[in-house]
Amino acid sequence: MASVLDSVDQRTKLVGENRLELLLFRLQRGSLFALNVFKIQEVQTMPKLTSMPQSHPHIIGVTHARGRTIPVIDLGAAIGLGPLQDRTNCNIIISEYNRTIQAFMVKSVDRIVNMNWEEIMPPPKGAGRSHYLTAITKLDDQLVEVIDVEKVLQEVSPYNTTVNPDVLDQELVSRAQGLEILAVDDSTVGLAQVRETVQQLGVKLISASDGAMALKMLKGWADKGIDVPKKLVMVITDAEMPEMDGYRLTREIRDDPRLKDLFVVLHTSLSGSFNEAMVEKVGCDGFLSKFEPDKLAITVQNRIKDYLDPNT
Repeated sequence: MASVLDSVDQRTKLVGENRLELLLFRLQRGSLFALNVFKIQEVQTMPKLTSMPQSHPHIIGVTHARGRTIPVIDLGAAIGLGPLQDRTNCNIIISEYNRTIQAFMVKSVDRIVNMNWEEIMPPPKGAGRSHYLTAITKLDDQLVEVIDVEKVLQEVSPYNTTVNPDVLDQELVSRAQGLEILAVDDSTVGLAQVRETVQQLGVKLISASDGAMALKMLKGWADKGIDVPKKLVMVITDAEMPEMDGYRLTREIRDDPRLKDLFVVLHTSLSGSFNEAMVEKVGCDGFLSKFEPDKLAITVQNRIKDYLDPNT
């Protein structure tokens, strides 16, 4: 199965065209789940694991691969389906999220599919497993559920959103009170991380859960005669989102004369080197890896300085 990912580098051409590839897998019998191929480094049959005393209950052990020790998470248990009872012939998916490497144990890996983000819909509102989904889609009349890995990882190992006091420019913070930033992210955890960080800067956060929603919001303000680049200090957008990804959102902003001067930063868990190239391709003003509160705070403060004193 590892060979199915050998050409992942060639797939970068899909991104920026509002397209993605999903790795489909099963956690129990029946339902299909998915992760974006760009987050995945390797798929293996279940290796022998070393136990980790006093670890989170969803971490079933560690494996050794690519010269490092990697925790293995029972993904079914982590999203509320219960632990996988039969580990015979199951798989692990080694992935990179937010600068960390971890593996997810799944019952079986199905295949990779090429899709358009417009085919990927936000999950329905409600209780249950929807809390652990960022999106859903249909394939061959079967529902495919895209897992919110950021939420899973937040629960296994909570992120710290506190900005180092040495990073905060208190004079600037006092001047920033009431300024507005638009954050776009399909993960509730991702939005919460940004909100908790920028609130320490005195900034008000407006949020949208996907690029299509954000673009509708921006164009709606412009249609009312609002000078959107003056209204917003900046837009902070995730890359992967249902209906419209962050790359397509940036292109749409640049193509609208009323919005083109907005300051846009890509904020994503995808690999840095890849996104640095995409930033230039689609016209973003910057790129930040998730999740580093100090770096996010520095980027926002630098932008606030330029926003408040454009001629300095």
